[in-house]
Amino acid sequence: MIAVRMHEHGGPEVLRYEAAPDPTPGPADVLVRVRACALNHLDLWTRRGGRGWKLDLPHILGADVAGEVAATGELVREFKVGDPVLLNPGVSCGRCEACLSGWDTLCPDYAILGSGPPGGYAQYVVVPGQNVIPKPPNLSWEEAAALPLTFLTAWHMVMTLARVRPGETVLVLGAGSGVGAAAIQIARLAGARVIATAGTPAKLDAARRLGADEVINHAEESILERVKALTDRRGVQVVIEHVGQATWEDSIKSLAPRGRLVTCGATTGPDGKTDIRYVFARQLQIFGSYMGSKSELLALMPLVREGRLRPVVDRVLPLAEAAEAHRLMEGRAHFGKLVLVPPDGQA
Repeated sequence: MIAVRMHEHGGPEVLRYEAAPDPTPGPADVLVRVRACALNHLDLWTRRGGRGWKLDLPHILGADVAGEVAATGELVREFKVGDPVLLNPGVSCGRCEACLSGWDTLCPDYAILGSGPPGGYAQYVVVPGQNVIPKPPNLSWEEAAALPLTFLTAWHMVMTLARVRPGETVLVLGAGSGVGAAAIQIARLAGARVIATAGTPAKLDAARRLGADEVINHAEESILERVKALTDRRGVQVVIEHVGQATWEDSIKSLAPRGRLVTCGATTGPDGKTDIRYVFARQLQIFGSYMGSKSELLALMPLVREGRLRPVVDRVLPLAEAAEAHRLMEGRAHFGKLVLVPPDGQA
């Protein structure tokens, strides 16, 4: 098959478009012919390497995959060849206490496609049968690939951890990201007033179209002062963030008393300044969030099939341009997801 592989860590230039061995499914696995694979910041971090990354090289990136079932192991009964599917990117054992209690992400064997097991920057990928989900018929291949990781992450943040309720105000940082675009839609469905931040007028307009009631241009105005103005200085009940260091102090101070902050990343750096006195005096809650469970992804799928949640695709590129897609993501000029499409046929 054709794949994009990295033989070493580094910049986008380490991504090689080349022939690779065809993967073979085990008894409980499904072989999927990839029709589209969406990018995530996780791809960038895995490619760059650093502490904690232990990969068998050469390695194939890509967590978000949509495609057709090409073959199944003998123990798989739910799917047949030709079925259109998307993949839950979180792989876990399915047997331990964490998995059985609905906290797959705390499984000792938990890994995400493309950052542990080989991912979807290829014509084919193998996953456990339990990670395969029927593709909603109302989504294109590209939209289906843009769905799993970001919508699962946003759902876990907004619904499971923050427990957003009707009438609350939610601040979503980084509206142009996949998680941000998903969080805006989910918070609106929960009945919240949504304030979204982005760095360009075009991204702010797109955030409004997704359902944001108010927007803040973080390149031109103070997030904290604007939040105070929009909430009569009370603050917001919930902050959904993955920006990290650059906005962390504003995120904390934007919360109303007993407010909840949920974070799933640190795109601008891991060292956020926190005045602990502010946290305990206002009785704030800070939640760390990492992906979500298989059951949560299944819970949001009916809303996708009904068209009430919709993945946002910024642009589609051929798999051969994976390095360029990485450069675009690093430049943060996109709104929503960048998606790669592999070639038809064999290598």
